[in-house]
Amino acid sequence: MVKHNNVVPNQHFHKKWERRTKTWFQQPLQKKIRREKRKEKAAAAFPRPSQGSLRPVVHCPTQKYNTKVRYGRGFSLDELKECKVSPKYAATVGITVDHRRTNKSVDSMTANVERLKEYLGRLVVFPKKSGSKNVKKGDATKAERSEEQLTKEIIPLPTKAAALSFTQVTDEMTSFNAHSTLRIARNEKKMEGKRKKAASDKKAAADAK
Repeated sequence: MVKHNNVVPNQHFHKKWERRTKTWFQQPLQKKIRREKRKEKAAAAFPRPSQGSLRPVVHCPTQKYNTKVRYGRGFSLDELKECKVSPKYAATVGITVDHRRTNKSVDSMTANVERLKEYLGRLVVFPKKSGSKNVKKGDATKAERSEEQLTKEIIPLPTKAAALSFTQVTDEMTSFNAHSTLRIARNEKKMEGKRKKAASDKKAAADAK
């Protein structure tokens, strides 16, 4: 029996469950669909690499992420010029080009130039049409052409060295007193000017005599 002016209990069990809930029962089928699409895309790109064109290695923007490296949009014009590759030719042999990008670091430019040289050294250019008459200068011969398609990354990102390194602790390390060494070095720096002045005054007094 309900007494006083209380709220009438209502458990709200009649909500539209199907409308308010999203299910993912199609995940296994979608996985199969994505795999088949990747196969179709790779077959359409044959004999080019299935992973796409070669991209440069760049650093992420902002001070927070600039230690991380990722793939960039395309190689700069200076990097292509260093390898003696024209931008128009690069676009035809699977090298991405970004005419807006500029090089601000010698290290990154050197790394991308080496990346381009490695790619050009492994590059196999197929003739546009079949037949020995259509083979132009720079095209691969029939013996050099391979029927296998490259499915992995063309040139993967450089592996970063581990942040931590381990070593054996020696007696010299344990006997070293960092606190006293820092205090002595700080005092030497503090007294350097006074000692120089005292030495110059002493020398001036000796010359006057």
